[in-house]
Amino acid sequence: MVATGLTVPWGMDFLPDGSALTALRNSGQVVRVRPGQAPEQVAQISGVNASGEGGLLGLAVSPGYAQDGYVYVYLTTTTDNRIVRFRLSAPQNQEPVLTGLARSTIHNGGRIAFGPDGMLYAGVGDAGQTANAQNPQSRNGKILRMRPDGSAPSDNPTAGSLVYSLGHRNVQGLTWDAQGRLYAAEFGQNTWDEVNLIVAGGNYGWPTVEGRANDPRFRDPLLVWTTAEASPSGAAVAGNRLFVAALRGTRLWTVPLTGTGGVGTPAAELTGAYGRLRTVEYGPDGWLWVTTSNRDGRGTPASTDDRILRFPPKDTTPPPPASHPPPRPRRRLRPPRLRRPHPRPRRRLRPRRRAPRRPSPAGSSGSPTSGTAGSPPRCPSPTWVSRSPVGR
Repeated sequence: MVATGLTVPWGMDFLPDGSALTALRNSGQVVRVRPGQAPEQVAQISGVNASGEGGLLGLAVSPGYAQDGYVYVYLTTTTDNRIVRFRLSAPQNQEPVLTGLARSTIHNGGRIAFGPDGMLYAGVGDAGQTANAQNPQSRNGKILRMRPDGSAPSDNPTAGSLVYSLGHRNVQGLTWDAQGRLYAAEFGQNTWDEVNLIVAGGNYGWPTVEGRANDPRFRDPLLVWTTAEASPSGAAVAGNRLFVAALRGTRLWTVPLTGTGGVGTPAAELTGAYGRLRTVEYGPDGWLWVTTSNRDGRGTPASTDDRILRFPPKDTTPPPPASHPPPRPRRRLRPPRLRRPHPRPRRRLRPRRRAPRRPSPAGSSGSPTSGTAGSPPRCPSPTWVSRSPVGR
């Protein structure tokens, strides 16, 4: 457990020191969290309008943070959805990067992330207007790709346009594998939620298609789930597995990746253990960081919600609760082992020098240890001695 008592933690990313920044949807605050420490507010984003599914949503730390110090956030205002950036050294100075995205109480999208190419990607929902998704002039219902300053890269599918892919309903998960392939988690309407492999210029079918259609005009998803099983939000890749956080499904999906852009059979972890799961990120500490979303108006919050949790990616079973460690069993003490002298030494020992024997007085009887004339003295009875075996 990294943090408790939060209200709808949404976007998350990591600073170079390993601490995490988290955007709180309803309050518009950005907090820094570290294991074993209380969350610390580091910024208050101005203009946040938290109505319905809107508010302070995605968060991304600049890949050049050591040089430029920028943190990016995606937020809903009273007039639009937008992306702004700021520095922790002066969080009150918030610079617009992209403005004018249509907003609504539903389908705002909101996930932002920097790709391995250094570009900023944004999942933008259709804002409840399904026609936006297939309209190339609209930036809603799309995945956008932009330079860090919000301008269009020259190698985007359409010159001068931020649109990277279209035909999306409500993308809330973006992540890349080790080969640089982009995966997106997307809410369906009533039937199928999706995980898509995103290619530049790809059309993913919404609103004509929900789920798989085998229509050559559109790209089919890699995976589909029923909306009760998933309602997917955040996504992260760790090693050769994709992790997807499920809201309505109240679980963490684990999806094997084939290494060639395909997927294996998904498995559900943490089912029902922590309620609605919003975000999953692979931290610089090698653990998965997962946020709950039980105070978003659709969950049943526990007294400690909302929470930020950590799990090892190869074993998503929750760690045991903190408690006093069980008593250690007493070790059975044994006396040192004693060994008899070996009848034959394992190594040749140099004989001791003995003083010359004095002749016994005539007629005296020998001592108990004396032998008869001309015979060597008898050794005393063997005693138990402690000896380390030779050669160990």
